[in-house]
Amino acid sequence: MPLFGPLGRRPAGTMLTAFTVLATAWLSPAAATPVPDSPTPTATTSDVWTVAPPQGNNDQLAADVVRDDATGALTLTVRRGGDEVLPDSPLGLRTKGADLTRGLDVLGRDDRSLRERYEMTTGKQRRVDSPMTESRFALRGDGGVRMDLVVRVARDGVAFRYELPDSEGTVVTGEASGYRLPADAPAWLLPHTSWYEEVRGETTAGGAAADDYGYPALFEVAADDYVLLTESGMDSTYPGSKLAHAGGGAYDVALAEAEVVSPGDLATPWRTAIVGDLATVTESTLVSDLAPDAEFSDTSWIRPGTVSWSWLVEHDSPRDFERQKDYVDYAAAHGWEYTLVDEGWSREWVPELVRYARTKGVDILLWFRWWEVDTPQEMETVFGELNDWGVKGVKVDFMNSGGGEPEGVGRHAWYEDVLAATAEHRLLVNFHGATLPKGLQRTWPHLMTYEAVRGHEYYSFNQPLTPTYNTMLPFTRNVVGSADVTPGTFSMTNRTHSDAHELALPVVYESGLQHPADSPETYATLPEAERVLDQLPTVWDETRYLGGRPGDDAVLARRAGDRWFVGGIHAGAAGTAEVDLGRLGADDGERLLVELVTDGADGLARETRRVGGDVRLTVPVAENGGFVAVVCAAENGRSTCDEPVRTTPATGLAITPGSATVSSGDEIEVTGRFAAADGESATLRNVTLGARPRAGWTAAGEDVARPALRPGQAVSGSWTVRVPESAEPGYVDVPVVAEYSAPGAGPAEPRVHVERAVRVLVAPPVPQGEAHVGDLHLLTASNGWGPVEIDTSVGDDGAGDGAPLTIGGTTYAKGLGAHAPSRVTVYLGGACTSFAAQVGVDDEVGDRGSVSFRVLGDGTELTTTGTLRGTDAAQSVTADVTGVDLLTLEVADGGDGISYDHADWADPKVTCG
Repeated sequence: MPLFGPLGRRPAGTMLTAFTVLATAWLSPAAATPVPDSPTPTATTSDVWTVAPPQGNNDQLAADVVRDDATGALTLTVRRGGDEVLPDSPLGLRTKGADLTRGLDVLGRDDRSLRERYEMTTGKQRRVDSPMTESRFALRGDGGVRMDLVVRVARDGVAFRYELPDSEGTVVTGEASGYRLPADAPAWLLPHTSWYEEVRGETTAGGAAADDYGYPALFEVAADDYVLLTESGMDSTYPGSKLAHAGGGAYDVALAEAEVVSPGDLATPWRTAIVGDLATVTESTLVSDLAPDAEFSDTSWIRPGTVSWSWLVEHDSPRDFERQKDYVDYAAAHGWEYTLVDEGWSREWVPELVRYARTKGVDILLWFRWWEVDTPQEMETVFGELNDWGVKGVKVDFMNSGGGEPEGVGRHAWYEDVLAATAEHRLLVNFHGATLPKGLQRTWPHLMTYEAVRGHEYYSFNQPLTPTYNTMLPFTRNVVGSADVTPGTFSMTNRTHSDAHELALPVVYESGLQHPADSPETYATLPEAERVLDQLPTVWDETRYLGGRPGDDAVLARRAGDRWFVGGIHAGAAGTAEVDLGRLGADDGERLLVELVTDGADGLARETRRVGGDVRLTVPVAENGGFVAVVCAAENGRSTCDEPVRTTPATGLAITPGSATVSSGDEIEVTGRFAAADGESATLRNVTLGARPRAGWTAAGEDVARPALRPGQAVSGSWTVRVPESAEPGYVDVPVVAEYSAPGAGPAEPRVHVERAVRVLVAPPVPQGEAHVGDLHLLTASNGWGPVEIDTSVGDDGAGDGAPLTIGGTTYAKGLGAHAPSRVTVYLGGACTSFAAQVGVDDEVGDRGSVSFRVLGDGTELTTTGTLRGTDAAQSVTADVTGVDLLTLEVADGGDGISYDHADWADPKVTCG
């Protein structure tokens, strides 16, 4: 069978769902069959029930459930090829009403075979087919309380969970679940935190310090026998857990919350052991196999991709609209799908950035703190507004903080709620400061990636990632789900590994959204890196382990369509790597074209080789180095595996008017002209042009449509937009939108969206007499931290959490509490003559903080202060605002970079009429 035949395509928007084949009748716990004569008596008077492997399991994984006749306690033993690899794992639960860890009777057993067939939008492979066997043991314990133990055996591991069939509810106080590893087993462990960002290190199961450890935990229990421990199937009915280690080889499951209150039947998450050689562990899909199937089937709107991202190398750049356009331009020129605007973006300019980006075929993702969307009302408001703007996804951060237990049932309920809300609004999701992937990427296909890893942001904290650490992640963290490590950061001077090592990381680490984390200017100096990143997919048909060991090396191959991308990273002295291309499955006699990028004498170096499909490729590797290889069939005349980089044709959209000030019930005449730019070689197809006012506003006039628009040609239209009588004061954008099918785009690909908007101000009433600014309608109000506060200081980041406005010991009853950079705009309508205020740094930050104040009228500076510090008294600010329509009050950082810039506009007044 040819290696590079494409996978069969399915119609857009369809999704394979789980398919289960019952081998025996499914019996409810109450109707469990009597235990047959299968238990095997042992010398220690224990009974053993074996859960057999699924057919076709070459490793012959099996699980034994063992009951000690003396104590009635259960344990689980996992065998591979007849050898015990995970013996004597204790089982059981404790509830407020019963101890279900001992004195257990086995009432019956049900067996079935099942096959999980489903399709992923992210991960190691798109289409999954995973056979399993399952045994359900009906148990009776203390006081006759019922519990079922469910054990599954797959090709790549064993999992178990408990089910409590109690319609009256129960309170779980802990689990007896645990694992018993050989004390001398090499172990790669992560000290537990709720955000999973500590440094993973190598030790032994018995030599590890007594402590709590986070999932996934990897152990080498024998030669070529590995066990990776984690959990799957999390939901809001049960908290997360960790591994509690007191000494020796014992690791016990400890819950994040002391009690689990269930109002009815309860099923715990799957306690999951991925078992096999290092290839089996690395390629495993067991975590998603155990998870609930997808909540929805139409995935046509979900588009993983490569993301330009400025925050890591330029922390302040997300505040800078013009700089964000540079990152959009770079993404557009290189065929990248997205630009992420991180902490600091402003709703004042994000809609315009979205329009700018979409014109170039790039979509925008935005960063949020999780508590900004922690209620259904906030989710509906925020995500609805993002839809209005055209934003395509969110990066949500800091779930490890913000009150409550980050691994508790309440936080897991939030994860479910925000995933449901973002799915409804068709927004992609990236979870940062988050828990570990535990199967939700299957259940919610728009969940693209998680952090839950010490990624490249730690370079900016002067805590660089070591090459040794890098080689551990493919065999640990990235096994269980997408990891947003943000690789591709070449400009960090504290990096100790080579450029080729860095370039290999986006191949070695899988993430549905891949964030190369450097500047356009840096990438422009590294053309070989650019070439690889421009070709690199983020959706994979399959993944194969080609070699390595955690802490030393990692070589992985990932296939997308008819091309393989091979990434290799190394920790240690220079040498060579042997890459067995035969593992890619080429037919005998098939010739391959290999484009290899390594560390050369003068930077990244590329060479091309034509080799047989079964060759072992010898690759030079520098100290702490690496390599990338792109492999394709060596067809006649093919000189490269590269595919053309798709860019969006230049177009132009002009509208009139650019802005308008109106009252409720007014009408606006809007015109638009869309043109394909001269000099482009391609024709635009299926072009439409029309006005798209928000709900409640209407546009009289038909859309204009053209089947084709050649370079230099244009299409025009006009519409009458009516402002509803109920329109609230404030700014409203009235978009004019052109859409077309890009040259070479398939029928399932999104159309290019070109948009400009008339900036409409529905004017509030003009002020009368002497008016406090805080009592007027704030047309804009943005802050560097937290919301602008009315009549209090800014306080922390929540609304209404400020103290009285106080500058230099004087307290003011009226005013605005700001945090630099800040911008507030109010409407004067030409009716006022003067502005006055007292300004300074609020006393709540003591002698810290340094700011400057600026007053603008219709965009023209009227007055400004020098830098004021926390030790300064209030300064008087006045300005002539005669004839001014829009008054803007700005606060800027004083330039010292200190983040205590709480600035007060105390007693700010305008005199009008």
